[in-house]
Amino acid sequence: MSLRPLLAVIPARGGSKDLPRKNLLELAGIPLIAHSILFAKTCPEIDRCIVSTDSEEIAEVARRHGAEVPFLRPAELARDESPTHLVLQHALREMERIAGQRFESLLLLQPTNPVRRPASVRKALAAVEADDHAQGAVAVAEPPFNPRHVCVEESGGYLKFAFGQAYQRRQDAPPVYRITGSLYIWRRDFLLSTDAPLGQEARLKLVYEQEPVIDIDTAEDLRLAELMVREGLVRLPWLEHHARHAR
Repeated sequence: MSLRPLLAVIPARGGSKDLPRKNLLELAGIPLIAHSILFAKTCPEIDRCIVSTDSEEIAEVARRHGAEVPFLRPAELARDESPTHLVLQHALREMERIAGQRFESLLLLQPTNPVRRPASVRKALAAVEADDHAQGAVAVAEPPFNPRHVCVEESGGYLKFAFGQAYQRRQDAPPVYRITGSLYIWRRDFLLSTDAPLGQEARLKLVYEQEPVIDIDTAEDLRLAELMVREGLVRLPWLEHHARHAR
Protein backbone atom coordinates (compact mmCIF):
# COMPACT_ATOMS: atom_id res chain seq x y z
CA MET A 1 0.00 0.00 0.00
CA SER A 2 1.35 3.40 -0.98
CA LEU A 3 2.52 5.74 1.77
CA ARG A 4 1.93 8.83 -0.34
CA PRO A 5 1.03 11.57 0.25
CA LEU A 6 3.75 11.83 2.90
CA LEU A 7 3.62 14.61 5.51
CA ALA A 8 6.92 15.57 7.16
CA VAL A 9 6.63 17.16 10.60
CA ILE A 10 9.46 19.04 12.31
CA PRO A 11 8.59 19.55 16.01
CA ALA A 12 10.29 22.55 17.61
CA ARG A 13 8.90 23.94 20.82
CA GLY A 14 10.21 27.18 22.24
CA GLY A 15 11.15 25.95 25.71
CA SER A 16 14.37 24.05 26.34
CA LYS A 17 15.87 23.85 29.82
CA ASP A 18 19.19 22.16 29.08
CA LEU A 19 20.03 24.31 26.06
CA PRO A 20 17.93 27.51 25.85
CA ARG A 21 16.62 28.41 22.36
CA LYS A 22 18.17 25.15 21.19
CA ASN A 23 16.30 24.91 17.88
CA LEU A 24 17.51 28.37 16.83
CA LEU A 25 21.18 27.94 17.71
CA GLU A 26 23.45 27.79 14.69
CA LEU A 27 25.19 24.72 13.30
CA ALA A 28 27.47 25.33 10.31
CA GLY A 29 26.15 28.87 9.95
CA ILE A 30 22.38 28.29 9.96
CA PRO A 31 19.80 27.64 12.71
CA LEU A 32 19.53 24.02 13.80
CA ILE A 33 15.90 23.80 12.69
CA ALA A 34 16.87 24.94 9.19
CA HIS A 35 18.85 21.76 8.59
CA SER A 36 15.70 19.64 8.82
CA ILE A 37 13.78 22.09 6.63
CA LEU A 38 16.47 22.14 3.94
CA PHE A 39 16.85 18.35 4.15
CA ALA A 40 13.13 17.93 3.47
CA LYS A 41 13.48 20.05 0.33
CA THR A 42 15.99 17.52 -1.05
CA CYS A 43 13.46 14.65 -0.75
CA PRO A 44 10.94 14.45 -3.61
CA GLU A 45 9.08 11.77 -1.64
CA ILE A 46 7.95 14.41 0.89
CA ASP A 47 4.67 15.97 -0.28
CA ARG A 48 4.30 18.58 2.47
CA CYS A 49 6.66 19.68 5.23
CA ILE A 50 5.49 21.65 8.25
CA VAL A 51 6.97 22.88 11.51
CA SER A 52 4.95 22.33 14.68
CA THR A 53 5.90 24.99 17.22
CA ASP A 54 4.41 27.09 19.99
CA SER A 55 6.94 29.88 19.38
CA GLU A 56 6.35 32.86 17.08
CA GLU A 57 10.13 33.34 16.88
CA ILE A 58 10.72 29.77 15.70
CA ALA A 59 7.80 30.07 13.28
CA GLU A 60 9.33 33.19 11.71
CA VAL A 61 12.75 31.54 11.30
CA ALA A 62 11.16 28.39 9.88
CA ARG A 63 9.17 30.34 7.29
CA ARG A 64 12.29 32.31 6.35
CA HIS A 65 13.98 29.00 5.44
CA GLY A 66 11.02 27.78 3.41
CA ALA A 67 8.92 25.75 5.84
CA GLU A 68 5.17 25.87 6.26
CA VAL A 69 3.91 26.84 9.73
CA PRO A 70 0.14 26.65 9.24
CA PHE A 71 -0.72 26.77 12.96
CA LEU A 72 0.85 27.29 16.39
CA ARG A 73 0.97 24.29 18.68
CA PRO A 74 -1.30 24.46 21.77
CA ALA A 75 0.46 25.18 25.06
CA GLU A 76 -0.58 21.82 26.55
CA LEU A 77 1.44 20.08 23.81
CA ALA A 78 4.55 22.23 24.33
CA ARG A 79 5.51 21.21 27.87
CA ASP A 80 8.62 19.26 28.87
CA GLU A 81 6.47 16.20 29.54
CA SER A 82 4.32 16.42 26.39
CA PRO A 83 4.57 13.08 24.52
CA THR A 84 5.87 13.38 20.97
CA HIS A 85 3.18 11.12 19.54
CA LEU A 86 0.45 13.49 20.75
CA VAL A 87 2.25 16.38 19.05
CA LEU A 88 2.39 14.38 15.81
CA GLN A 89 -1.24 13.30 16.03
CA HIS A 90 -2.27 16.93 16.49
CA ALA A 91 -0.13 18.06 13.54
CA LEU A 92 -1.53 15.35 11.26
CA ARG A 93 -5.15 16.07 12.13
CA GLU A 94 -4.68 19.83 11.77
CA MET A 95 -2.96 19.51 8.41
CA GLU A 96 -5.62 17.18 7.05
CA ARG A 97 -8.26 19.69 8.16
CA ILE A 98 -6.39 22.70 6.73
CA ALA A 99 -5.29 21.03 3.49
CA GLY A 100 -8.55 19.16 2.96
CA GLN A 101 -6.71 15.95 2.11
CA ARG A 102 -5.68 12.69 3.70
CA PHE A 103 -2.00 11.90 4.22
CA GLU A 104 -1.10 8.20 4.16
CA SER A 105 2.02 8.50 6.30
CA LEU A 106 3.98 10.86 8.53
CA LEU A 107 7.73 11.43 8.66
CA LEU A 108 9.20 12.80 11.89
CA LEU A 109 12.32 14.95 11.45
CA GLN A 110 13.77 16.03 14.80
CA PRO A 111 15.87 19.21 14.59
CA THR A 112 18.26 17.85 17.22
CA ASN A 113 19.30 14.98 14.91
CA PRO A 114 20.42 16.86 11.77
CA VAL A 115 22.58 14.19 10.10
CA ARG A 116 20.51 12.06 7.72
CA ARG A 117 20.43 11.03 4.07
CA PRO A 118 17.65 11.55 1.51
CA ALA A 119 18.26 7.94 0.44
CA SER A 120 17.12 6.80 3.89
CA VAL A 121 13.66 8.27 3.28
CA ARG A 122 13.38 6.39 0.00
CA LYS A 123 14.62 3.20 1.64
CA ALA A 124 12.19 3.53 4.55
CA LEU A 125 9.19 4.14 2.32
CA ALA A 126 10.08 1.20 0.08
CA ALA A 127 10.55 -1.14 3.05
CA VAL A 128 7.18 -0.30 4.61
CA GLU A 129 5.28 -0.28 1.32
CA ALA A 130 6.61 -3.77 0.57
CA ASP A 131 5.39 -5.15 3.90
CA ASP A 132 1.67 -4.89 4.65
CA HIS A 133 2.33 -5.87 8.28
CA ALA A 134 4.84 -3.06 8.88
CA GLN A 135 3.46 -0.02 10.68
CA GLY A 136 6.46 2.17 10.00
CA ALA A 137 10.23 2.41 9.91
CA VAL A 138 12.93 3.84 12.14
CA ALA A 139 16.56 4.73 11.45
CA VAL A 140 19.11 2.77 13.48
CA ALA A 141 22.88 2.44 13.66
CA GLU A 142 25.26 -0.04 15.21
CA PRO A 143 26.87 1.52 18.33
CA PRO A 144 30.67 1.51 18.72
CA PHE A 145 30.35 -1.20 21.40
CA ASN A 146 27.90 -4.03 21.89
CA PRO A 147 26.05 -3.56 25.22
CA ARG A 148 25.35 -7.30 25.40
CA HIS A 149 29.11 -7.81 25.72
CA VAL A 150 30.19 -5.00 28.05
CA CYS A 151 27.19 -3.60 29.96
CA VAL A 152 26.68 -4.55 33.59
CA GLU A 153 24.43 -3.41 36.42
CA GLU A 154 24.67 -3.32 40.20
CA SER A 155 22.90 -6.01 42.24
CA GLY A 156 23.28 -6.09 46.02
CA GLY A 157 26.66 -4.40 45.87
CA TYR A 158 27.99 -6.67 43.12
CA LEU A 159 28.03 -6.60 39.36
CA LYS A 160 25.97 -8.73 37.03
CA PHE A 161 25.62 -8.66 33.28
CA ALA A 162 22.78 -6.37 32.31
CA PHE A 163 21.45 -8.72 29.65
CA GLY A 164 21.58 -11.81 31.86
CA GLN A 165 24.27 -13.60 29.90
CA ALA A 166 28.03 -13.16 29.66
CA TYR A 167 29.61 -13.35 26.21
CA GLN A 168 33.31 -14.10 26.38
CA ARG A 169 33.92 -12.76 22.88
CA ARG A 170 32.45 -9.65 21.34
CA GLN A 171 31.83 -11.55 18.12
CA ASP A 172 29.56 -14.02 19.92
CA ALA A 173 27.10 -11.39 21.17
CA PRO A 174 23.99 -10.86 19.00
CA PRO A 175 24.03 -7.42 17.37
CA VAL A 176 22.24 -4.53 19.06
CA TYR A 177 21.25 -1.29 17.34
CA ARG A 178 20.54 2.18 18.65
CA ILE A 179 17.79 4.44 17.37
CA THR A 180 19.53 7.39 15.77
CA GLY A 181 16.61 9.82 16.05
CA SER A 182 17.27 11.03 12.51
CA LEU A 183 14.01 9.79 10.99
CA TYR A 184 10.85 7.88 11.81
CA ILE A 185 8.00 7.00 9.45
CA TRP A 186 4.57 5.72 10.49
CA ARG A 187 1.48 4.76 8.59
CA ARG A 188 -1.27 7.28 9.20
CA ASP A 189 -3.86 4.98 10.75
CA PHE A 190 -1.37 3.35 13.11
CA LEU A 191 -0.01 6.67 14.36
CA LEU A 192 -3.48 8.08 15.01
CA SER A 193 -4.59 4.97 16.91
CA THR A 194 -1.58 4.24 19.13
CA ASP A 195 -0.36 5.45 22.52
CA ALA A 196 3.11 4.00 21.97
CA PRO A 197 4.43 4.35 18.38
CA LEU A 198 7.75 2.83 19.49
CA GLY A 199 6.19 0.30 21.88
CA GLN A 200 6.19 -3.48 21.93
CA GLU A 201 3.25 -3.72 19.54
CA ALA A 202 4.83 -1.48 16.89
CA ARG A 203 6.12 -3.53 13.97
CA LEU A 204 8.79 -1.22 12.57
CA LYS A 205 11.25 -1.88 9.77
CA LEU A 206 14.87 -0.97 10.49
CA VAL A 207 16.65 1.48 8.18
CA TYR A 208 20.38 1.22 8.73
CA GLU A 209 22.37 4.46 8.79
CA GLN A 210 26.10 4.73 8.08
CA GLU A 211 26.58 8.36 9.13
CA PRO A 212 27.83 9.19 12.64
CA VAL A 213 24.98 9.72 15.07
CA ILE A 214 24.56 13.33 16.24
CA ASP A 215 22.02 14.06 18.99
CA ILE A 216 22.13 17.65 20.21
CA ASP A 217 20.81 18.24 23.71
CA THR A 218 23.67 20.18 25.35
CA ALA A 219 26.14 22.91 24.45
CA GLU A 220 28.85 20.24 24.35
CA ASP A 221 26.83 18.23 21.80
CA LEU A 222 26.53 21.32 19.61
CA ARG A 223 30.26 22.07 19.79
CA LEU A 224 31.08 18.47 18.90
CA ALA A 225 28.67 18.58 15.95
CA GLU A 226 30.27 21.82 14.72
CA LEU A 227 33.71 20.21 14.95
CA MET A 228 32.57 17.11 13.04
CA VAL A 229 31.12 19.25 10.24
CA ARG A 230 34.22 21.45 10.08
CA GLU A 231 36.55 18.45 9.92
CA GLY A 232 34.48 16.72 7.25
CA LEU A 233 33.50 13.80 9.46
CA VAL A 234 29.85 14.40 8.51
CA ARG A 235 28.38 15.94 5.37
CA LEU A 236 25.37 18.20 5.19
CA PRO A 237 24.86 18.33 1.40
CA TRP A 238 21.90 20.74 1.52
CA LEU A 239 24.26 23.46 2.77
CA GLU A 240 25.87 23.76 -0.67
CA HIS A 241 22.49 24.30 -2.31
CA HIS A 242 21.51 26.79 0.39
CA ALA A 243 24.75 28.75 -0.04
CA ARG A 244 24.26 29.07 -3.81
CA HIS A 245 20.74 30.48 -3.39
CA ALA A 246 21.78 32.80 -0.56
CA ARG A 247 24.32 34.65 -2.75
